[in-house]
Amino acid sequence: MQEIMYLVSMLPKSMSLNLKQIKLLMKRTLPLMLLLFLVRVTMCKKNEAVIVYPTTILMDPIHLATTKAAIKNSDATYKPAFNQLIAEAEAALKEGPFSVTDKEKLAPSGDIHDYASYSRYWWPDPKTTDGLPYIRRDGETNPDSQSLAKSDRQRLGTFAEHTETLGLAYYFTGEEKYAEKAASLLRVWFIDSATLMHPNLNHAQCRPGHNEGTKSGVLDGRLIIKALEGAQLISKSGALSPKEYSALKAWSNAYLKWLTTNEMALEEAASLNNHGSFYDVQALYFALYADNRKTATHIAQRFAHKRILSQIQLNGAMPEEMARTRSLFYSIYNLHAMFTVAHLAKRVDIDLWKVGDKDSRLRLALDYLAPYADENRSWPIPTIGEADRMELLAIFQMAKDGYPNGNYLKFIESLPLERRQIQRTNLAYPLMR
Repeated sequence: MQEIMYLVSMLPKSMSLNLKQIKLLMKRTLPLMLLLFLVRVTMCKKNEAVIVYPTTILMDPIHLATTKAAIKNSDATYKPAFNQLIAEAEAALKEGPFSVTDKEKLAPSGDIHDYASYSRYWWPDPKTTDGLPYIRRDGETNPDSQSLAKSDRQRLGTFAEHTETLGLAYYFTGEEKYAEKAASLLRVWFIDSATLMHPNLNHAQCRPGHNEGTKSGVLDGRLIIKALEGAQLISKSGALSPKEYSALKAWSNAYLKWLTTNEMALEEAASLNNHGSFYDVQALYFALYADNRKTATHIAQRFAHKRILSQIQLNGAMPEEMARTRSLFYSIYNLHAMFTVAHLAKRVDIDLWKVGDKDSRLRLALDYLAPYADENRSWPIPTIGEADRMELLAIFQMAKDGYPNGNYLKFIESLPLERRQIQRTNLAYPLMR
């Protein structure tokens, strides 16, 4: 209509149009006006920045998109962490692929496709000739438990870390080489029949002389989440076909079934410490990955009483973790798991950030640990080795979303600047530990 009135206004003053003539003009020029309107809309759309959010389940897609835009605009805030990520991605291009079939010693089942690992705090008994049965030395890692010849634990960790790294590098840069490499790693570990891992952890964290797998070994499975997040990050690239994504989902569904029905896995679910918390991280993530909202909702709903209220005291301490020889490490570790569940629970509209009496029990645990971001502040209980207090960075970032008025980012200033700036969690969070 505006265009028609403009045409009318351009007529010589000597000419005048009555209402009937104006209507006739409108009728004859309507197709042209519609064409001009469509051209205008198209031009506006071309000038608008279209935000495409990634399909990650754990990593916050809005934060990822915001970070990507900032990197594109050369925001110096993210430069140290981004440069570190790309350096690690370039290194990952030269490594792998990785498979459970690579180890020299088969799992106790004798099946080359079965995952196997050994409990890190269990050692040969020096009082017996063959070292059996192994004995526990809490907080002291047996180097054999990290052996690539015998164990898949380090192999799984490297595979998962590389896949996450490559996925993030692709998402932030759009360079196909990162997506292609990530896809090749995923195929070997999950899809190719000659090299894939069976979807179970029946022989995780074996303890020689005691068993062929323990409930605590279920904890190893949390690392699989890193790999699947990497797969989600490259979904727009075409490096993996729809059929291959279906294969990943089928593998994950089978693992979720094992996780929620296997006797050993269910024993882990009953754990009252960080093991139980990380079990729920896994169960909730895989339920969401499988689009099983009913199961995801059930896990999130019971987490409040089963984990948060039962593990965190009113002073914010976690007794089960405080009893360990590395109590600061395990307190941070457990809180990270709980915050991760709180983050995932939002996907099924459940708020775990406020669970407690007058105040959030999660927040009480955070308040208890936050001051120890300062390395000059001594932890009140003797420990074996020093905990890496930089691990609190990811918790403070999640707290920003859970408690936006809490100003927890102020504690980040206590962490060493140079190390803090290169942490991956500046680019994407939450991340699996």
